[in-house]
Amino acid sequence: MRKVAENLERIKQQINDACRNAGRDPEVVKLIAVTKYVSIERAEEALKAGIYNLGENRDEELLKKWEVLQDKPIWHFIGTLQSRKVKNIIDKVEYIHSLDRLSLATEINKRANRVIKCLVQVNVSGEESKHGISFEDAAGFIEELSKFQNISIVGLMTMAPFTQDEQLLRSCFRKLRELRDQIREKNWAHAPCTELSMGMSNDYLYAIEEGATMIRIGTALVGEDD
Repeated sequence: MRKVAENLERIKQQINDACRNAGRDPEVVKLIAVTKYVSIERAEEALKAGIYNLGENRDEELLKKWEVLQDKPIWHFIGTLQSRKVKNIIDKVEYIHSLDRLSLATEINKRANRVIKCLVQVNVSGEESKHGISFEDAAGFIEELSKFQNISIVGLMTMAPFTQDEQLLRSCFRKLRELRDQIREKNWAHAPCTELSMGMSNDYLYAIEEGATMIRIGTALVGEDD
């Protein structure tokens, strides 16, 4: 437990510093431990260290860890989700961070027996390698989702370019925050849109300073299995 616990203390201090720089309350930043590259034992280590939000990006890995951990963690599905695999995870996750098309929304709505907290994935950078709905189409897409009674759009998610260019990263995060604010101002009942899921191990400090409420950290927090 020492390794994850030590990483957590360091990251918490960095979160506090970033929030202080931005005049934000650290309590509003939710730390999600991305456990996709580590064993069930390492995921348990994260739980013992006091991290209760775990993120997985493949249904097979989530199900494997679910068999052991059940609902002790709050599960976040953060990867691309194929419509045919929704049925495998829908009753196990609290959040889906990667809603980006109507066919997926239709399947989530059909399979869910409760309201699922979803974040719309937006391809802010415009990179062809990135999933997500285009920045320009996001607001119209979210408006269309009002017809699905089992979906609540609690926020937006993006993956920034993998770069050391601070200004590019900040611009990406800032654009998502501005879009989130525009959606919130519409006061749509189905889309409270309070959350911003952005920032990973290499860029989460910039994301926090630009308004992230959820950061998804894997390697820097739980490491990688040997």
